[in-house]
Amino acid sequence: MAKTALCIGINDYPGTNADLSGCVNDVNDWKAVLGQKGFNVTTLLDRDATKNNMAEAITKLFRDAGSGDTVVLQYSGHGSFVADLDGDEPDGRDEVLCPSDIGSNSYITDDELYEMFALAKAGAKIIFLSDSCHSGSVSKLRPVDGAAAGDRVTKSRFLPPGMFLRDFEIPDVAVAATSRRRKRRSKANKALLISGCMDSQTSADAWFGGRPNGAFSYYALRAFKEMPEGANYGQWHAKIRDYLPNVYYGQAPNLMASNMQMKWKIFE
Repeated sequence: MAKTALCIGINDYPGTNADLSGCVNDVNDWKAVLGQKGFNVTTLLDRDATKNNMAEAITKLFRDAGSGDTVVLQYSGHGSFVADLDGDEPDGRDEVLCPSDIGSNSYITDDELYEMFALAKAGAKIIFLSDSCHSGSVSKLRPVDGAAAGDRVTKSRFLPPGMFLRDFEIPDVAVAATSRRRKRRSKANKALLISGCMDSQTSADAWFGGRPNGAFSYYALRAFKEMPEGANYGQWHAKIRDYLPNVYYGQAPNLMASNMQMKWKIFE
């Protein structure tokens, strides 16, 4: 039974004036922990994490996953949304991951991810760790964990659609939510998801002890190190929620999983 992981971290978003600071550190931190748990880890960082490269790597990750294998997809970078065109989202928008070459038609939607997850063989354990924003509004800057100067400010990992879509493509989610046909697909929990925040929130790109990290990645890994041997994902998520939200970061990490998935042992 193989254990494979793909970790994607993007600080550098050329042409957007929306660069981040902690995403590559997130990847290095997750890679170290996953390596200790016996995973074969591949990484995509910054300008190598284009849409095409991300799509190819994620597709390969799941296409190669057999029954009994454990597969982890970890992403740190900007998140955003576009208009839902197939009517399967009640809020009228599809959440997207933002590759380094983000632009019109250069993003990965949740629908596309769903199709990639479906490539894995039945019986494969799929874990998706997303430290990004899937929010319809830009958060105000939050206080830094320990005062810092210069460019050491906490940023939102949300990229407004207007920064990468043309004017006529910017989603009118109110229209999309009310006028599209509801042909909602049955999105069974193929993957267990732990995300940095709820759909209505943003994830923080912050600083801890002078080092940048995503607030979710920092506290999730801190919580992981405190878990007893044999702990499951439900217990891990509960421990993460002991740390987030807090006075500095209002985000509430979300867990989407079936009852069976929540009982899976962490990274086993």
